Amino acid sequence: MKFTPNSDSLAENKVLILYILAKIKKPLTNDDLYKIISVVYDMNYFYFQQFLFDLVESKYVLSFKKEDEVFYELTPEGENLLSLTSDILPGIILLNVDTKIKTVLDEIKEESSISTEFIPHSENDFTVICKIIENHKTVFEVTTYVGSREQAKAVTDNWKNNASKIYPKILELLSPKN
Repeated sequence: MKFTPNSDSLAENKVLILYILAKIKKPLTNDDLYKIISVVYDMNYFYFQQFLFDLVESKYVLSFKKEDEVFYELTPEGENLLSLTSDILPGIILLNVDTKIKTVLDEIKEESSISTEFIPHSENDFTVICKIIENHKTVFEVTTYVGSREQAKAVTDNWKNNASKIYPKILELLSPKN
């Protein structure tokens, strides 16, 4: 099922996605790309998904999987299309993107640098994985097993809230003292 806003906004929204990907100059996850879009422009999530799908299908945007996440980046064809169509974006939208993008990227970087998940194996057996990710690479990861959902949730929450304190302590404990 395809969503069909008017043709002007359809083209404008697709060019906006291309513009943001060109501005970032690095692959973004679907969530990160939508966070940026939603801060700078009021775009319906379902329309966004359809626009992104169309851009991937047309080979203007490349999608690829890395560490269980799908990333999107601009292709050379997308760069060419953007250079031909960027003038359809209103100046106020371009200004909005240009002024807000660094702040949003900093927020995304902060959010994505600390991640955690827990995997249930049975009612009383969970694996908790705590990570620190920088530039889409895992720089630290610890996996532990816990005996309840509550304990898994507590470990997960503690990591999210205190990773910047816990990580240096773990490194200190693991590093030999002179």
